[in-house]
Amino acid sequence: MPVLGIESTAHTASVGIVAEGPEVLSNASDMHRPKAGGIHPREAANHHVEVLPGLVRQALDRAHLRPAEIEAVAFSQGPGLGPCLRAGATVARTLSLLWERPLVPVNHCVAHVEIARALSGLDDALLLYASGGNTQVIAHGSGRYRVLGETLDVGIGNFLDKLWIALGGSFPGGPEIEREARQGSELLPLPYSVHGMDVAFSGMLTAGLALAAKGAARPDLAYSVEVTAYGMLTEIAERALAHRGQGAVVLGGGVACNGRLREMVRAMAEARGTSSFAPPASLCVDNGAMIAWTGLLAHRAGLRIAVEDSAVLPRQRTDQVELPWRS
Repeated sequence: MPVLGIESTAHTASVGIVAEGPEVLSNASDMHRPKAGGIHPREAANHHVEVLPGLVRQALDRAHLRPAEIEAVAFSQGPGLGPCLRAGATVARTLSLLWERPLVPVNHCVAHVEIARALSGLDDALLLYASGGNTQVIAHGSGRYRVLGETLDVGIGNFLDKLWIALGGSFPGGPEIEREARQGSELLPLPYSVHGMDVAFSGMLTAGLALAAKGAARPDLAYSVEVTAYGMLTEIAERALAHRGQGAVVLGGGVACNGRLREMVRAMAEARGTSSFAPPASLCVDNGAMIAWTGLLAHRAGLRIAVEDSAVLPRQRTDQVELPWRS
C-alpha cells in the first residue's frame, strides 16, 4: 500500500503519494510567492493552511486512491520554518486520526537524500545538498547521514534570493539569476569563501551588491555569482570524494535544478573517474513525494510516532536522525 507525504517546511506546500519502487503516484504542490521581499513565515503558513486540504484531495484523485488504501501518513517534522512546519503537521495529524493510519515523522533533508538515492540506484553515493536553507555535503556512515561540510552562514538558495531581491528582482531568485547568467560573459571578482570542507556566502552577497552599485552589468554579475558559488560547491564535493576514496555524486535540493551546477559537478566527477546524478526538477525542489517515499522506508522499518509526541523540530539536523531502514 502507498504512503501519503506532506511537505511544508518553507514556501512550498505539497502532498505526494508514493508506492514501493519508488513509484510516484501523485505529487500536488502549491508555492507561496510573496508580492515583495522574501518569505514571511506566518504568511507562508497561512498559505499552507489554505491550500493543503485541496492538495490532499488532488493527490488522492490523481493517484486514483481512497483514504482506506493509504498505508501511513508522513510529514516533514523538520528542519524548516516553525509556522510552516506546524501547518503541515496539523494536517498530517488530522489525517492520521481521521483515517486511522500510522503517523510517520520525516526529516526534510534526509528526504532529499533518499529520493535522490532511490532514483539514482547509487546506494552509497555522496550527496551535494543545495537548497534555500541548507547547503551540505553528506555521506552515510554508522546508521546516520554524516555532514562532511556545510555552509557557515546562509544556504545557497537564500543567498541567491537575498541578492536578487536586493537588485530589484522577485522571489525566488535562483531561476531568474540562472536566466540572466546565460547572457553574461565577464567574470567579475567575488570572494571565493571555502574553509576546508565548509563554505560561506555572506561576503559574496556584500561584494555582489557593491559591484551592482558601481554599475556592473546584471548578466555579468549573475554569471560571476553562478561560476563562483557553484565552483565552491563543486570543490568541497570533490574534496569529500577524495576523502572517501570512492563513490559517485548525487545532487539534491532546489538549487540542484541549476544547469550550470549540474554540469560543473558532472565534469568534476568524470575527471575523477566516477559519475553524478541529479533527479528531475520536480523531485529536486521541495515536494511531498520525497516525504512520502522516506515515510514509506521509515514505516516499513517500524518507525512511527504518537500524535501527542509529534511536535515539529525546526532546527533538526540531518546528522541527528537515525536511519533504521539502512544497514
